[in-house]
Amino acid sequence: MKDILSGGTNGTSILTGLTIPILFTQTAIDFGYYSVFDGAILQKDVINNFVFTANTSNPYTYIFYNTSDVEMVKFLGLITYTLNWGDGSPEITLTTPGPINHTYPSSDSEYTITMKANSPWGISLVQKTITVPFTGTTIANPNGVATFTPTGGNWSGTPISYDYIFTGDSNTNLVDFYSSNYTQVPFLVSGYTESSINDLSQYGPKYNLLGGKFKIGVEVTGTTGCVGTVWGPDVTNVYTAYTINNVDYFDFEDYTLYVTYSSGLTQNDLVMSAITKNEGLINVIDQPEVQTNVFIERGKQSVLEYIERIGEIDNVGDLEKYGYGFFNVKKDTA
Repeated sequence: MKDILSGGTNGTSILTGLTIPILFTQTAIDFGYYSVFDGAILQKDVINNFVFTANTSNPYTYIFYNTSDVEMVKFLGLITYTLNWGDGSPEITLTTPGPINHTYPSSDSEYTITMKANSPWGISLVQKTITVPFTGTTIANPNGVATFTPTGGNWSGTPISYDYIFTGDSNTNLVDFYSSNYTQVPFLVSGYTESSINDLSQYGPKYNLLGGKFKIGVEVTGTTGCVGTVWGPDVTNVYTAYTINNVDYFDFEDYTLYVTYSSGLTQNDLVMSAITKNEGLINVIDQPEVQTNVFIERGKQSVLEYIERIGEIDNVGDLEKYGYGFFNVKKDTA
């Protein structure tokens, strides 16, 4: 063995060309985690999605595959899928995942493949642009543009679209995620809600308060700890206006309208940190960690209040009438 290891020129080993097979039995999970991940890979859109392929030997023919998870997601059986090749050829109804071949005209051009999912809750479109002839170059936006048009609610018939690849997907600079880059801030936010004016009710002489419980034009701290001001009814007595925590409310007879301003995402809302891997924690699972405290608000009533108030009662009649039904008295009907 000594001659084999050092019998070569200048004492080098003559043992060369040795191959030692190494068998790894660990899985990706055994090697540790970069983030919370169960090892399963799933496409981003399982309701309406597709992929396509082509090759340079037949550059005018593209092959289409419907990758919507119709076999696993039962409610997708309610959806009708159609395919438009984008070159004026007839739209076809999809009955199988594919593959489906299509040959484009022999001319240099760009076409948009559109897959439509027509469902009872709305219409979803996924569009991807291809270049003919196929040259093997990288596709600028392989995920395409997703568009959804709801069929009910306040946004019925209004299309909502999203381009999967944009600066927010490819850039890790937090500044690029500020809302001020995409719209003028602050912007108006409004909607409908339930009345919250009772949160500003006050105790005191009834003749000094609107409706016996609201101070007009004075900032107060309400019963729930919120800070606000009741401005009172408008001149036409159509609504009552008030402000709580910088949100303006307008109570109409049948509904409440709220109006406020927002700056969207700002530097105070976003945090960026690196995802690192500690090799010393391979195959180690941490116990769950609770990072949220839960507080129970009991209001003005303590847990012993029912017992303390019994001391004010002399007979069963008072017990039944006390505090307009403060006690739940169950009568024996036997």
